[in-house]
Amino acid sequence: MHILIYSYNYHPEPIGIAPLMTELAEGLVKRGHQVRVITGMPNYPQREIYDEYRGKWYVTEQINSVIIQRSYLRIKSKPNLLDRLLLELSFVFTSLPQAFKGRRPDVIILTVPPLFGTLPVTIFGWLYNCPVVLNVQDILPDAAVRIGLLKNKWMIRTLAALEKFAYRSAHTISVIADGFRDNLVNKGVPVNKIVCIPNWVNVNFICPLPKQNNSWISSHQLDGKFVVLYSGNIALTQGLETVIEAAVCLRHIKEIVFVIVGESIALQRLQKYCLLNGADNVLLLPLQPREKLPEMLAASDVGLIVQKRNVISFNMPSKIPLLLASGRPIVGSVPATGTAAKAIKLSGGGIIVEPESPDAMAAAVHDLYTNPTLGTNLGNAGRQFAEENYSLEQALNRYEGLFSHIVANRKSTLGILPKLNSKKSVVDG
Repeated sequence: MHILIYSYNYHPEPIGIAPLMTELAEGLVKRGHQVRVITGMPNYPQREIYDEYRGKWYVTEQINSVIIQRSYLRIKSKPNLLDRLLLELSFVFTSLPQAFKGRRPDVIILTVPPLFGTLPVTIFGWLYNCPVVLNVQDILPDAAVRIGLLKNKWMIRTLAALEKFAYRSAHTISVIADGFRDNLVNKGVPVNKIVCIPNWVNVNFICPLPKQNNSWISSHQLDGKFVVLYSGNIALTQGLETVIEAAVCLRHIKEIVFVIVGESIALQRLQKYCLLNGADNVLLLPLQPREKLPEMLAASDVGLIVQKRNVISFNMPSKIPLLLASGRPIVGSVPATGTAAKAIKLSGGGIIVEPESPDAMAAAVHDLYTNPTLGTNLGNAGRQFAEENYSLEQALNRYEGLFSHIVANRKSTLGILPKLNSKKSVVDG
């Protein structure tokens, strides 16, 4: 098959959807498929075009046998609402010509957000009679409205209409959690149009490693420390002030150190909050190179998943599979009825505490500090669950099977999707 991946983010961006789409593209190539990726100039998380791509309208590369076609983005490091709109529109207009510079695909997979990517992909799909799989990573505008990022009523209505158009025009919608499927069905999307394929982790790359002789620990002066790690995106959905306040609750235990790894701009804000609260047991670090990820996860004793209490069924942290695969216990400061809590509970690899409660987070961390056997048992259960449910090979099997089914039945847009996994798991609700 010839597969076109339309994704705003891709390698070499280190976090978020970029590593996942890179693994998907390269994995499909290894299985004998031809894969072309249309993406923007790399800019995340700094929100600045990387130096080697700056000042260019188009760049075509071939990395690990994947053809990558990049296009210009209008981007600002501190965007307001208009800047965000212009950024997404710039990708709409500059990426569409790239779609026609290559062989006609058998199937297109589009990642959203951004929702505006639906427009060029739909045009291309119509012109070439090519089925589109919409891969929903976050549900907009629900997420933006619930966290207070989006308040403009005109923009909310526009995005809601665009969301409806995206679901209607796609041949198939792949979601990453059962809560997403429920959300879409409540909006009138036919259930037989939706398939749930969770995000994945390369369980050979991320695996349980000992803390002894870990160069990442020694390079950050963490020898002998009980490390509580948060790593990844720092956005309004998290509320990492809770982590800092929890650290303050445990200042009296000198062995416990909280480590927050994220983008530099967000860390500057958190640094001020640490100083304000006297959180001298918090280490703030910039995002680490991807090759350091296994060592960094192995340096931790606890991995944190943090969400605000109003994040229910529109966000599923991609770091959950990573932490589970690393064999480290999770403390999930997340809504008890949300998609993240469901995944952590199902895995048996973590503890769920009340979101936005520093005392509850601190108590869970203290329990794991004083009871290492509990942490070991949770970590082992999480690793086993990751191997059985979140492996990259399983995700490749599911997407490959889905694409093959769609291509074989391309003339029947109302066909019932096959069951991708009969086992009761996070994949099948």
